[in-house]
Amino acid sequence: MMNYKTCAVVGAIALSAATATAQPAVTPVTLKAPDGVALKATYYSPGKPGPGLMLLHQCNSDRSAWTSFAKNAAVRGYHVMALDYRGYGESEGQRFKDPQVQQSIVEDKWPGDVDAAFTWFTTQAGVDKNRIGAAGASCGVNQSVLLASRHSEVKSVVLLSGGLTPPARTYLGKSEWLAVMASASDDDGDTVNAMRWLLGWSRNPKNTFVQFKAAGHGTDMFAVEKTLEPQMLDWFEATLRNAPAKPTSTTTSSKPSPIADFWAALAEPGGVARAQSIYQASKTAGGSVMLFPEGELNAFGYQLLQDGRGKEAIVVFQMNVDAYPQSGNVYDSLSDAYLADGNTVEALKYAEKALEVLATDTRTPAEFKQAVKESAEKKVKDLKK
Repeated sequence: MMNYKTCAVVGAIALSAATATAQPAVTPVTLKAPDGVALKATYYSPGKPGPGLMLLHQCNSDRSAWTSFAKNAAVRGYHVMALDYRGYGESEGQRFKDPQVQQSIVEDKWPGDVDAAFTWFTTQAGVDKNRIGAAGASCGVNQSVLLASRHSEVKSVVLLSGGLTPPARTYLGKSEWLAVMASASDDDGDTVNAMRWLLGWSRNPKNTFVQFKAAGHGTDMFAVEKTLEPQMLDWFEATLRNAPAKPTSTTTSSKPSPIADFWAALAEPGGVARAQSIYQASKTAGGSVMLFPEGELNAFGYQLLQDGRGKEAIVVFQMNVDAYPQSGNVYDSLSDAYLADGNTVEALKYAEKALEVLATDTRTPAEFKQAVKESAEKKVKDLKK
C-alpha cells in the first residue's frame, strides 16, 4: 500500500498557490441520453492537453459536490467532466421515490447516460484518451468501475464510500492493471470494512486505502478532511499522468484474489463446499484477508434458501457465524436455515443464541436490532409450543 499523507500536505500548499494564478474554463454541457433524456454536466478545461477525469456523484447529491475538486484538478492540468445522473440535479428524468423503480433505472439507463457523457468528453480537444481516470462517491463507486469495464481508456479510479455489484466486482478481480484508491471513514457505519473488502478483489500492487475517523460519507469527506482532495490528485498523478497503463492491458487478466476465488466458488453449482474450504484455508493462514462482509454473505445465504438449497444455506450461515460471532443477526439467519431444513432443535438453539447476543450488542443500529429480536423471539415462541 502507498502512503500519500506527506505529499498530500505538500500538494495542498502547491494547490493553493496555483489556484491564485490560474483558473480553468468552466462550461455547462447539455447531452442527450440514448433514449433522448436531456442530461446536464460541467466540463472543466485546463486550456492545454492533459489527462481526463470523469466524476460521478453520490445519490444524495449532484455534480456540484465535485466542484472544488474539479477546479483544483483542472488547475493541475486535468480535463474534467462532472455529470448529473438522470433524475438528479439539473438532468431530466423522474425524481426517485420508489427504490425498486430507481434500481431498475440505475441498472438499465445509467450506463448509457454515463457513456454518453464519456463519449462527448473524450472527443474534446486536448483530452488524452489514453489517460482517463474516474472518481465515484457512494453509488458513483459502482458506476466508475462499470465505466472502466466498458472503456479500456480508464486506467485509474478513486472510490469513496460505496459498494460494487457482482459484475463490477468480477471486473475488478480480473483487471490487475486498473489502479484503485479507496477511502472511507470510521463514522460511516460498516463502510470501512466494506471498502477494504472491495479493494481486496484487486491485485494491483499500487492500490491504496485512505481511512479517516470522523469524515462522513463520500464527497462529504472533502469538507472535513482537507487533505483528501490533494491525496486524490497525487494518486492520479502517480497512476495516470506519470504511469498510464497500456491501451491493450485489458486483454491481460490477473490471477483471482482469494476474495474473488471465494465468491466465484459460491457462484458455482455445488461450489459452497469449495468456498468453505477456501475460508478454512484463509483462517489457517492467519485470516488477514476478509473474504466477505457479514451482510453480503447473509444475503447470499437467503438467496440459497429461496432457491430451495437449504443445506448449502446452512453452510453459508455457519461461515458467517464463525466470522461474526458478535452479531445476533447471523445466529437468527442460521436459525432460519435450520427451520427451513426441518431441524427444529438447531433452529431453536440458534434463535435463543441470537437473543443472548443481542442483549449485549451495542454495534447494531437500534431499528435493525429490534427487527432481528422480533424475528428470533417469534421462532422461540413457536418452537416451544
